[in-house]
Amino acid sequence: MRTRITELFGIKHPILLSGMSWISLPDMVAAVSNAGGLGLLATGVLDADQTREAVREIKAKTDKPFGANVSLLFPGAPQNAAVLLEEKVPVVNFSLGKGDWIVQAANEYGGKVVATVTNYRHAKRAQEYGCHAVIATGNEAAAHGEPPTTFCLVPSLAGGLDIPVIAAGGVGDGRGLAAALALGAEGVAMGTRFMTTKESPLHESYKKLSLEKDIYDTLYSKNFDGLWCRVLDTPGARKAVKHKMGPMGMLKAIPNSRAIAQMIGLPYMKLFFGVLASGWGNAKGLAYMANAFKQIRIATEKGDTKAGVLPAGQVTGLLHDIPTVAEVIERTVREAEAVIGNLGMKVDGSRSN
Repeated sequence: MRTRITELFGIKHPILLSGMSWISLPDMVAAVSNAGGLGLLATGVLDADQTREAVREIKAKTDKPFGANVSLLFPGAPQNAAVLLEEKVPVVNFSLGKGDWIVQAANEYGGKVVATVTNYRHAKRAQEYGCHAVIATGNEAAAHGEPPTTFCLVPSLAGGLDIPVIAAGGVGDGRGLAAALALGAEGVAMGTRFMTTKESPLHESYKKLSLEKDIYDTLYSKNFDGLWCRVLDTPGARKAVKHKMGPMGMLKAIPNSRAIAQMIGLPYMKLFFGVLASGWGNAKGLAYMANAFKQIRIATEKGDTKAGVLPAGQVTGLLHDIPTVAEVIERTVREAEAVIGNLGMKVDGSRSN
């Protein structure tokens, strides 16, 4: 299956691994790339040295194109982005910020840059400063999709941009891929589907739980990490989204923010006072982030549904097995091709009736 995305990235199938913290690790990235898709390393919880080590590990595991993402809102993101550019990572994906400087540096070595967006204004701006493609994150997606759904967001962007659009949110099989292509996308990014595979480092209890959940079994709230965020419906998640950030949440964030500083290799006091100096809004945002990071890690690594919270998309209700990454990609493409091939018969059949 060839699209502008497969041509742009030099991959076989128009399928990307979403960059998910504690999930999109080198083994997962390499598995997706080796199977013909594009693996994306998640660097949000890595420091610069860990990012460099992870990139080099991926290079040792695959000779295929791969990418990495940076969430520019996170502390330490500029340093991680600098590492990706120094290591000449083929595809750099950024979100939650302006990445014009990333585009400029990547162009120097022939790298491709993809912006993750949730609205036309940001997508258009990304195109203007040279991004090679955008990932359109619809409301159905895990984590940070905003109210517009994939079914409306993708054609809105595809109709107004010259660069390719990649659909994210609500895609977990070949029907989703075929639908995304019909909407004007040139490929898809899948997170929840890849999260529940044999190679995924997600705790087995959450893999099994994902298969038990329906499309209705996610929660969508600003009260988890301060942004609109979709998570799997569990006791821990219900508790996490019940209240907005208050005094107790801020107190809990102090030790949790220390963990973030340690995780990304920043002196805690420098991070703490830097955030305070930037205003109450940023301080509150860090508090949300600190508490959320701890809960996501507990879910991902320990499988704790009472204290942990797992970002997951509505597509969890479409999952029925735990295949290998290669099986997911092969099956998704095969199903999409079958759906596309059968559409003509459907239309002709309806006319004859």
